[in-house]
Amino acid sequence: MAGSSHGHTPAAWTGVTIAFIGFCVSGAYMVMAQPLGFWAGMVIVALGGVVGMIMRAMGLGQPKDHHAVYETVARGKTATTTPEPAGAKS
Repeated sequence: MAGSSHGHTPAAWTGVTIAFIGFCVSGAYMVMAQPLGFWAGMVIVALGGVVGMIMRAMGLGQPKDHHAVYETVARGKTATTTPEPAGAKS
């Protein structure tokens, strides 16, 4: 995935940052035994996903047609080529 810049977009970074903050809030309130605070943190986690999807819809995410897998398939090649062992029959 490193070759495809997977997740290196403003939408991905923002969504993950908000979700991380939500996990931190939930974890803190779980240790303090406060169920309402825990669920508030879970709402923040879900909000991170929603914000990420909205930003992707606004064009701040990586479009599917720019992904390396889609480019190689569009050219008629397979995404990965694995050499067959010697003596293998097709």
